[in-house]
Order: sequence, then C-alpha cells, then structure tokens
Amino acid sequence: MKQEKVLKIMEILEREFPDPVPALDHKDAFTLLVAVILSAQCTDVRVNMVTPNLFGKMGCNEGEMGVLYDSPEKILELGEEGLKKIIKSCGFYNAKARNIMGMCHGLIEKYDGKVPDILEELVELPGVGRKTASVILCQWFRIPAVPVDTHVHRISNRLGLVNGVLGPGGTKTPEKTEMALREVLPRDKWIDGHLQIIFHGRKTCTARRPKCMDCPLWEFCEWEGKSIG
Repeated sequence: MKQEKVLKIMEILEREFPDPVPALDHKDAFTLLVAVILSAQCTDVRVNMVTPNLFGKMGCNEGEMGVLYDSPEKILELGEEGLKKIIKSCGFYNAKARNIMGMCHGLIEKYDGKVPDILEELVELPGVGRKTASVILCQWFRIPAVPVDTHVHRISNRLGLVNGVLGPGGTKTPEKTEMALREVLPRDKWIDGHLQIIFHGRKTCTARRPKCMDCPLWEFCEWEGKSIG
C-alpha cells in the first residue's frame, strides 16, 4: 500500500475518532496493567464492571470505598482465592488470577513494586505479553508503541495496510502485523492510531457482518470479502 493511501486512511480515522481515549478504566500504570490482563477474551465493558471491586470507582479514595486492592502489595494480601472471587465474571479467572499474582510478585521482586516503562522488562512479568506491554507503554507512559489485538490484526489485513510489507500477502500473526505497522505508520500516529483502528473495528469493521456500505474507508479497503452494494 502506498504511503499516501496509509496517510489518507489515518486522516479519515482521525476525523471519525478524534482524541481517542482508552476504554479500560484505570488510575495509574498498575491498575491499567491489571485491567489489560483481565481484558483477554473479555469485553472492556465487563472489565470495567469488575475493577471497581478491586480499585474502587475512579476518583474515589480508600476512605470512601473501603479497602482498595490497587497495588501489588494489596493484591498479594488479598490472595489468589480472594482475587478469583472478584474477577470470576471476566472469564478464564483461574489463569488470570495466577498471572496477576505472579505479575505482582515480579513487580515487587524486580522493580520495587513499580511498573517499568521498558518493553523488555514488562514482558518478563507473568501474564504480560508484547501486546499488553505495548498498551502500558503507549496508553500510560505515552511511549510510542503499536499494540495489536484481534481488531487491529483483522482490520490491518482487510484494509491492506500490511500487505506486502514483510513479504507477499498480508500478515498471519499479531506479532507480524505489529512489525508491519511499525514500517508503514508514521511514529507520531502509533499511540492514537491503534485506538482508532480498534474503535473502527468495533463500530464498523466487525469480525462478522462488517458494515461495509457504511464504512468511511470503503474505497481504500482491499478485502476481497467486502460488500460492493
């Protein structure tokens, strides 16, 4: 895909979703990290229903909400079984609780309880893959990164953003999609751009029955399955 077409797509997404805000409620790097781990195979809406029972409602303090479990130390005090009870409705709660507990141990043992702002250090924590680490970097620390979830992977291939960047055809894995997007997207578009692609995927370019005829990117889309009227 020619660079001018990439820029035109991002320009349209900027108009559609100006100043995008992350959907997961959080108040610091740690609460965002926990929320992102919980969001695996779970909607952001569901996670936002669960996390007030851990962190309290955003903007409230401990005196207003009772005990808050908003630090590695407090999560470890809560314990794995206590954590499971709170996050159960997020799905896969056994694995998520285990990963969150391991992540908390790792933060305390390696980083004095602070969430690092280096990708290589983040991915060493249990339950923290490259996508999760990239979310923390760009959404909290404002360090340019390209988190690739299922929406970004799907839409980047449908639009043709990543076609031919790393070789013939599109990309087969989120990791390859990330590498390709880093090549074609201007660095100053990485942080807002990945959110705009996600929102476009939720609103229009859905996995099933995408709303092609309402899509502002229709003329640029290279997906062979798109509706043509």
